[in-house]
Amino acid sequence: MDEKLKAELSKQGIFTTSLQELYNWGRKSSIWPLNFGLACCAIEMIATTMARYDLARFGAEVFRPSPRQADLMIVAGTVTKKMAPQVVRLYNQMPEPKYVISMGACAISGGPFKQGYNVLKGIDRFIPVDVYIPGCPPRPEALIDAFLMLQKKIDEQQLTGKDRPRHLTAGEASEFIVPLFGAHDLEPTQNPAVWRPPLVQISKAGTDGSGND
Repeated sequence: MDEKLKAELSKQGIFTTSLQELYNWGRKSSIWPLNFGLACCAIEMIATTMARYDLARFGAEVFRPSPRQADLMIVAGTVTKKMAPQVVRLYNQMPEPKYVISMGACAISGGPFKQGYNVLKGIDRFIPVDVYIPGCPPRPEALIDAFLMLQKKIDEQQLTGKDRPRHLTAGEASEFIVPLFGAHDLEPTQNPAVWRPPLVQISKAGTDGSGND
């Protein structure tokens, strides 16, 4: 509908909308995060829900104790390889549409424990992540900002067409590989449908011996 016509109708007390706008408005305004935390970032997540920051103002009123009642997973803290299968299993139990916020340096890349043999180098190796929050730990304001970014992403989703979200595309996976403990590492070490290691190109040394191309 033409914007001028919508403005004119609103002056007469008639408000118009589309099914897509109404659908996205309802989903972005009633996000239910999963009630679990992994490490110190979870303290910041808890603080975000308290009276000073009050995440409930933005629609995240209820943190659900069951993944079957949640549609947002906030991975808050260090993801050890012992915990990674449980995180993926919880994600698989969440109904569509569902979203993931990777909170803090540990959940994104392993953080200060990156070199540890027991720490996963990012939860996005096994499940898709919608919003990343850098920091160690990020403050509650950062989580609120990420929540607003997620709401904006939901509000812009198309119900039809090639740009529609994953959960509206037939054949797209809703559950992902749960890694198992192998002899030396998780098997598989990453989900190739979600994450692939970046290709590193090494240039050859120059013929002058300087190492320049």
